[in-house]
Amino acid sequence: MTRLARLFACTVFLSGIVTPGSPLRAGDWTQFRGPTGQGISTAKGVPVHWSRDKNVAWRIELPGKAWSSPILLRGRLYLTTAVPGDGDTQVLRVLCLNAENGESIWNVEVFRHGAANKHPKNGHASPTPLTDGKHLFVHFGTNGTACLDLDGEVIWRNRELVYDPRHGSGGSPVLTETSLVISCDGYDTEFVAALDRATGKIRWKTPRPQHEGKTFSFTTPLVITVKDKTQVVSPGSSYVCSYEPDTGRELWRVHYPLGYSVVPRPLYAHGLVYVCSGFDTPRLIAFRPTGSGDITEAQVAWTKRESVPNSPTPIIVGDELYMVNDKGIASCLDARTGKQHWRKRIGGNYSASPIYAEGKIYFQSETGKGVVIRAAKAFTLLAENDLNDRTLASYAVDDGVLFIRSETHLYRIEEND
Repeated sequence: MTRLARLFACTVFLSGIVTPGSPLRAGDWTQFRGPTGQGISTAKGVPVHWSRDKNVAWRIELPGKAWSSPILLRGRLYLTTAVPGDGDTQVLRVLCLNAENGESIWNVEVFRHGAANKHPKNGHASPTPLTDGKHLFVHFGTNGTACLDLDGEVIWRNRELVYDPRHGSGGSPVLTETSLVISCDGYDTEFVAALDRATGKIRWKTPRPQHEGKTFSFTTPLVITVKDKTQVVSPGSSYVCSYEPDTGRELWRVHYPLGYSVVPRPLYAHGLVYVCSGFDTPRLIAFRPTGSGDITEAQVAWTKRESVPNSPTPIIVGDELYMVNDKGIASCLDARTGKQHWRKRIGGNYSASPIYAEGKIYFQSETGKGVVIRAAKAFTLLAENDLNDRTLASYAVDDGVLFIRSETHLYRIEEND
């Protein structure tokens, strides 16, 4: 196996998504940022060039409005949406589509709730679904969490995770062997919770550390293994904390004072965890996930302040870390030391997180421009591809295919023969 393939296989195992007997294909894109949770794909022949009229195998209009990213399992796409109902209600639905032709397989209502004003870059269905290969887990923030089978039958619902999400809910859950772990960082209260995978009942609920400054955040946890022990790493406002997956006991914390509205997902490579500290002055912090209590002084390896994203999650390929900030400045750093290899303005504003496939990094701007660069220590632009359609969701990917969700449509991008 190549070094990257070994890294991919190891990270899939650590991610908590693949359980014994799970019938997943190598090409399945099973959660936010793929099976590793870190944006790495082993797909081959992923398109490099497209436009609104070029290399679009199909484009379908989606019902309602949402910013959740699509996931892919054995030829089926799953995604969530919010459709206006009677009066001021929103109907929260789960969609299953045929990945080959975009045709609807099923469309199921899971929750209804009274509509409330949302942030222009958020909505009622922003968290991304995830699957263990047998079940589909969907999360709509404080409006509810549910488990469905792959035919669309609801197995359980839970509406007990109550907090003020301020600008709506954005973070997606993560799976451990027993639980669905969710960051719940509201304006009024902050905690991390675990729901039983089989029943949806709350297994544990751990308060965040007390801190000064604003409280709300929108992050997705990451499951890692350190010294043969599993941890759930969950950033929030002012702190990133690690939790024991079975009990919710806090293992360690790293402090970034006054950071809030944290969106990027953590990364784990080279024995380091990487987190972004959120608004107003973002920092990228790399640290060793060992020790107990506050490990800020003892375990932080390096910190980067220039051109760090508020929203898009960085990506690590080999020894390099790539990122784009919200204002379109892309950077490449040495992942071990934080040393900058290059920094380049690629244009536009960015919320979606990049992916890696076949030696290339793919970025997607908020106006629908896909920028493809070579994954290397020197900047090389390979393509700029404009869909001219607002895009905040992140990619799903398979061999020869990109799936891109816009404000109104879902695209299958595929090279024409």
